[in-house]
This record gives sequence, C-alpha cells and structure tokens, in this order.
Amino acid sequence: MIEVKNLCKSYGNDFAVRDVSFTVEKGRIYGFLGPNGAGKSTVMNIITGYISASSGEVKIAGHDILAEPQKARRLIGYLPEIPPLYPDMTVREYLSFAAEIKKVNKRDIPAEVDRCMEKTDVTPMKDRLIRNLSKGYRQRVGLSQALLGDPEVVILDEPSVGLDPQQIIEMRELIASLRKDKTVILSSHILSEISAVCDMILIISNGRLIASDTPENLEELTAKDRRIEICAMCTPEEAFEALKDLSGIKCGAKAAPDGALIVLSGGSEKEMREAASKALAEKKIPVTGIVSHLPTLEDVFLKLTKEGGAE
Repeated sequence: MIEVKNLCKSYGNDFAVRDVSFTVEKGRIYGFLGPNGAGKSTVMNIITGYISASSGEVKIAGHDILAEPQKARRLIGYLPEIPPLYPDMTVREYLSFAAEIKKVNKRDIPAEVDRCMEKTDVTPMKDRLIRNLSKGYRQRVGLSQALLGDPEVVILDEPSVGLDPQQIIEMRELIASLRKDKTVILSSHILSEISAVCDMILIISNGRLIASDTPENLEELTAKDRRIEICAMCTPEEAFEALKDLSGIKCGAKAAPDGALIVLSGGSEKEMREAASKALAEKKIPVTGIVSHLPTLEDVFLKLTKEGGAE
C-alpha cells in the first residue's frame, strides 16, 4: 500500500530524515515510535505530501506523491498533531466544509458527514461549537475529518497527545476499529498505545530507521534481561542441587530471610516457571513466592534509541 525508499529531508546541513526505507502492507496498523525530534512527524508529513523530501521516493498504492500528488492524496486521510479545527463552526459545519475541500460529491456530503460522525462517536456533539468541546471530542472531530471521503490510508500524528487516561483508552479502541477496512499509520511516544494497537512498529532515532518488527519480536531483543525470582524454603545449596539440570536456563541462588532467593534467566517466562516449579516439587521444596521481571517495549525503545544515537 505504501512504499518509502531512501527518504531524506535536510535543512541546510542538518538532516531531519536520513535514508529511511520501509513498506506498509494493506489492512494493518503501523506505529512510528521515537524520541521527540527523531523525525517521525517529518516522515509522515512527506508521506501525506504536506512537505517535500530532499531525496527519495514515496508511493501510495503505486502513485508517486510527487509525480501524481492528487491521485496519491485522494487515498490519504490525515490527522496532524494539532487538529486543523475552526472553533467558531459547529461540528457538522466544519465537517461539511472539510468534505467540500476534499471534493466529496456535494450530494453525498450530508450522508458522508453523518457516517464519519457516527464512526467516531461525535454525533451527539454535531450542533455544538467546536470551541466548546473537550480535548477528547476535538481529537475525535479531527479524526472524523481524516475519515471523510473514505480514504484507504489513515495517518495519525500523536492522536492521543493531551488526552486523559480514559480518553486515551477510547481513542485507542477507535484506532483499533479502523483495522477492519483501513491501513493506519500512527506516531506516538506513548509506548502502551503503540504496543496495544499496532501490528508493526518502526522505531526512528536521529532521523534514521533503526528497527522495524512486530511488538513481540522487538521485545525479544531484550530477552537476556528476562528473569524470574523464586522464594523457596531451602538453602541456596539445596536450590542449586534441585535446579542444576534445567536445560538452557541459568540459575543463581542466595540466602534469604525465609530460605533462598532463586534467580532464573535464559528462557521464556513460561519455561522457567514450569521447569523450576517441577524441579522444586520433586525435591519437596516449598515455594512461597514467584516474581517475574520481564522486559517491556519501553526497555526496547530505550535500548535501541540509545544505540541509534538519539539526541
């Protein structure tokens, strides 16, 4: 659906984007993750045709954004970080105006506006001035605007910025619902948002694409930091003896107030829990507690952006 090849954007001698390439498949949600100033918004603005690249190529469903801008843009719905709203218009007036700009057939505008308001749950606010809406509803109106004309691709720049926790959850659910018939690209530095709704994650640091994979595979990059701690009623020596034959799992143990604190690493959480529980049970060693310490997407983000030279 979207092909980005060797994309660069420079301002004088400073590069905002450096040789970025990736492909976005149809019907999936992709997330841009990176520190502030990493180049996420610049890439998205180039894809939408809002700004031009210094070099490289962007194609939307085979249409080059520079050579065929009208055909390419017609396939895109865009919600910038600050929604382009007119506070003195009602929701319906604004969406009708935006539909005209997008060249929706005049005869179809009322029905199209109703469809998008229903999709984003802003119909109850249709006759209210935008200036009187909450931040959450303003974001929803901005998303309604992006959906006008039924674009195949929806690009969302920081869609949850400034929202409260409940509004973030609602926005996340709304974005996830678009997966049924849209290809979605969103940028965020809210890690839980990215991991909750995205099928693929693209991590950008210092203008470069430093990782592209599923959330699950990216978390595997910090697998060596995965460990579980077990409190057992035995001595460290008894713990070592019971667990010495665990295949592929590293074991450490030290004295604790009520016995031994066992630390296991080198396997999946399930493997380590099951293997250790079985081995300790065979030796009739009581277990009083198990705590997992698992790497998160945040750990991956910090690790990769540090290695990528984030500023």
